[in-house]
Amino acid sequence: MPKPTILLVDDEDDLLSLWRLRLESAGYSVVTASSGEEAMATFTVTRPQLVITDLRMEQMDGLALYEAIRKINTSIPVLIITAHGSIPEAVEATKRGVFSFLTKPIDGRLLLHEIETALKVSSSLPGGDQDSGEWRKDIISCSALMEQVLAKLRLVARGNSSVLIRGQSGTGKELLAKALYRASDRADKVFVPVNCSAIPEALLESELFGHAKGSFTGAERAYEGLFRTADKGVLFLDEIGDMPLNLQVKILRVLQERQVRPVGDTQTISVDVRIISATHQNLEKRVEAKEFREDLYYRLNVVTIEIPPLKDRREDIPPLVDHFLKLINIQNERKIVGFTAEAMQVMLESPWPGNIRQLQNVVEQAAALSTTDLIPVNLISSALTEENVEIPTFDEARFEFGQRYLVRLLQMTGGNVAQAARIAERNRTDFYKILQRHHISPALFKK
Repeated sequence: MPKPTILLVDDEDDLLSLWRLRLESAGYSVVTASSGEEAMATFTVTRPQLVITDLRMEQMDGLALYEAIRKINTSIPVLIITAHGSIPEAVEATKRGVFSFLTKPIDGRLLLHEIETALKVSSSLPGGDQDSGEWRKDIISCSALMEQVLAKLRLVARGNSSVLIRGQSGTGKELLAKALYRASDRADKVFVPVNCSAIPEALLESELFGHAKGSFTGAERAYEGLFRTADKGVLFLDEIGDMPLNLQVKILRVLQERQVRPVGDTQTISVDVRIISATHQNLEKRVEAKEFREDLYYRLNVVTIEIPPLKDRREDIPPLVDHFLKLINIQNERKIVGFTAEAMQVMLESPWPGNIRQLQNVVEQAAALSTTDLIPVNLISSALTEENVEIPTFDEARFEFGQRYLVRLLQMTGGNVAQAARIAERNRTDFYKILQRHHISPALFKK
């Protein structure tokens, strides 16, 4: 196990050096900061297991530092030390959640005892960083915003509540779902991801719930379905906003009754599955539009985790770029050192509408075209220009295709909705709803 890391904060350099030596000799890894502001800058990078801070410091004092840390990580213990200790200050500090309040001159044995106790408590809490960090190994980040997200994720991981992960396309929702799974008590069971928008509607029910042998043409043998595959584990429903309404009812029933009924079968089968879902859509608007069931929304949305877009955590760009470059060097047997300062500056200032996925594409394209070990700014600018040629999302592309398809049908049938519905193999009522969703009036096509 790595040595626990302690962040030591004091504006007196002599005391800082003294206590650093004392704690390092006791076997701890120590990071120091001489002000509250410096401590906050250090905190998100070093991710200590314990913070020890002086109370009286200029600008940001010990209690203000504690409050700032708590916004990032609600479970990390903080010890406050002061030469001006008093009962009111100690009471106020402990009321606000400070782990311990000690006065100078400090008894060395008492301090080490408090540290040991704090670290034991920290390691037993959800969110305590005494573990190996294996659960978050795929998350490349050093930003305070993402640390808040991960602290919340770690807190909810050990429960069984349904979790809804929200964020723009390309922010890494599936990676976050896997991190939650690894941090949970189900980490030794299976993680089953399902992209609800990638499976045709006609097959989705069978994929999720399974089917009995002979239940439909081609069902030559029984299939257990993904809910049963994920039994005792985690089922990740990506793009849940695209789930057809008729299947939403069945998903709700599984969440309520913890049972599935395969297609074509009369028997129900018990399942124990934790649901993590994700979407980039505004589900509240879809609920208002009657395109998403309100009762299912509340069942899935027990805990919400929002991933900030890349433009709101630009400090993550350098470590992400470094990570992608290492992968590229390994895969292509290259020895690219990095990017010029100008190239990095362009990446730091870009809006990144496609988030991390777009950043990865830009890095890969620039690396592929680079003839030097240091990637120049022109390759980044060129890659960004091509990336900025707007590529529609899957939903936008599907909507556009649907509009063209419907227009063609109505042109062929002269605006005859019944005939067009038969060709599309939809009943007339559903077909009218589809036309409304695509803002198409049949009257425009009548001769």
